[in-house]
Order: sequence, then C-alpha cells, then structure tokens
Amino acid sequence: MKFFFVQDHRQKYRYFSSEPMAQIHIEFSRWKKLWERAKEKLMLLPQRISRQEQAFERSLKLKDRSIQILYSDQLEDKKLRTKFYFFLQKQRTKHILYLVGETLLLPLSGLAALLPGPNVFFGVLAILMITHWRALRGISRTLKKDHQFISSSLIGEWEEAVTKKKEEDYSQILERMTQEFQLKDLDKVLLK
Repeated sequence: MKFFFVQDHRQKYRYFSSEPMAQIHIEFSRWKKLWERAKEKLMLLPQRISRQEQAFERSLKLKDRSIQILYSDQLEDKKLRTKFYFFLQKQRTKHILYLVGETLLLPLSGLAALLPGPNVFFGVLAILMITHWRALRGISRTLKKDHQFISSSLIGEWEEAVTKKKEEDYSQILERMTQEFQLKDLDKVLLK
C-alpha cells in the first residue's frame, strides 16, 4: 500500500492511500438498523475527508517499520519532512479537538432517544467518534514510523499546475495520475 502527500486545488495538503474508499466496518449485533443508517449518513462526507481518515486508520494495519509516501519532486527532502511532520501534528490536534467536541455532544444525543424512532443522531455521533479515534491512533502510529518519501514528477506537474492556477490542465494531469498510480476518484480528493 502506498500513501500520497499531495496538494489539492486549494493548495492544502491531502494525505490518502492507494486503497479505494471503503465502507466503515463496525460490528454491533444490537441496533443494526441504527448503525446501518448512521453509516449511510457518514458516507455523505466528502471523499477528500473520508479518504484521509481511512488512510490514517489503514496505517494501524501496517506491519512494516517504514511507510512509503509519494510526493511532489518540487520539494527538497528536509522541507518535505518538516511539512509532513507539522501536517501530522495539526491533524492530531484537530482530531483531539473533534473528539472533545463529540464527547460533549454525546449526552445531548441521549435526549434524542425521547423522540420516536431510532436515535440516528447518536449513531452518527458514535460512528464519527470511532472514526476519529481510529484516525488519531493511526496518526500517532504514522508519526512513529520511518517515512520513505518517493518523489514523483507527475505529482510535481500537478502541484505546479495548481500553483500557477492552470485549471485547463487539471483533468489531463489527474487522468494520468489515475492511470499511473491506479487510483479511483482522484478528482473527488483533489478537486472537490
């Protein structure tokens, strides 16, 4: 599995893996309908967010001590390592804040149980908490791994087009990146 550290069309870095986006797997025998409805709601998140969360979570499953990350050939090694480290620290802080906020909302979601029907608000909140907790653990694991950065001229070409705002070149470069790296829905990650 390969990971990517690439700027999107707004020049914000995105981190995602070569694995396609997948349904979140949480098994609870009780209240299965509630969890299924909550998972459907969660899949409405933009792919750029969902794929990043799943990339962090997938690093929990990696057995290797090192992790391969593809990046633009326009950055020098030291600058890239610094950017990636601060990117992970920022994501870690965001996930901690998300978890604190979601924990504060959890008692309020219990009040929704008074309404008729399943408590979908609680289900969505619980799945968000589980997703953010797994991603936070994945970020911590990623920070501990050795990062093997692999430069790519094609990613460099993409970032140059983004920097120069050559929107007419976006689709052609994304098509080539999709073919070379066997990625699906790359436009939903870098353009939406």
